[in-house]
Amino acid sequence: MIVVTGATGNIGRPLTRALAASGAQVTAVSRHAAPVPDGVRHVVADLADPAGLTPVLTGAKSLFLLLSGDLHATGAEHAGLLARAADSGVRRVVLLSTLGVVTRPFGPTRVAMRALEDTLRESGMEWSLLRPGGFASNALWWAESVRTRRVVAAPFGDVGVPLVDPADIAEVAAACLLEDRHTGGAYELTGPEVITPRQQTEALATALGLPVAFHELTREEAGAGLRRAMPAELAEDTLDILGSPSPAELRVSPDVERVLGRAPRAFADWAARHVEAFR
Repeated sequence: MIVVTGATGNIGRPLTRALAASGAQVTAVSRHAAPVPDGVRHVVADLADPAGLTPVLTGAKSLFLLLSGDLHATGAEHAGLLARAADSGVRRVVLLSTLGVVTRPFGPTRVAMRALEDTLRESGMEWSLLRPGGFASNALWWAESVRTRRVVAAPFGDVGVPLVDPADIAEVAAACLLEDRHTGGAYELTGPEVITPRQQTEALATALGLPVAFHELTREEAGAGLRRAMPAELAEDTLDILGSPSPAELRVSPDVERVLGRAPRAFADWAARHVEAFR
């Protein structure tokens, strides 16, 4: 049996579908009730309470571990999750980490994630690490303004990074959970090309078949919005990455293709599949 945490999100949902389609027994874990594919067991549980996961993990052989944003908070205790998994008989863990542990390793959340990676390596369980960069699905932040005003408002309009489609992350995760050859792998996951906010706006307009304007925010304007959604330190860190990506953050990784045998999906593909969110 495979346990998928974060099973109703933009990675966990397609991952759960892929695993179920492969014939695997799957337990989908999320904080709130949600529909899951036929044959999948759904359990409402909170990763902030590792003790409450014991009934979920009992009998599981593999675990996909995705920590929500609040669980990345400085001081949060993550090692207990892995200890609970090992004690429950889990043999393989696929951890959703972040490219930032390589490119910007000294931020508090990335220090915590690197420590979790190290704990997993030393746990005695089989492991794989997934380190995605920026997500194509972050464009959903613009959905309301595109629906209501046909405009994307974002900073650094001509600065881009190779955004990864969450569906590709899910497929890589499925391969790591199902195939022994990925044990011990650390995969950096990106899209096929660097794409700027202005170019993303053009892709959304093409998907919609309607004009969409781009309005460039100042760093200060963008920061004010981000600070309403996240701690100020993380907001500034995010702006640093968006405004001045390092060479490592601009690199198009071959790892999606190495695992899946095909090129990663482009942002335009993601936009076409999610166009209804912007109508």
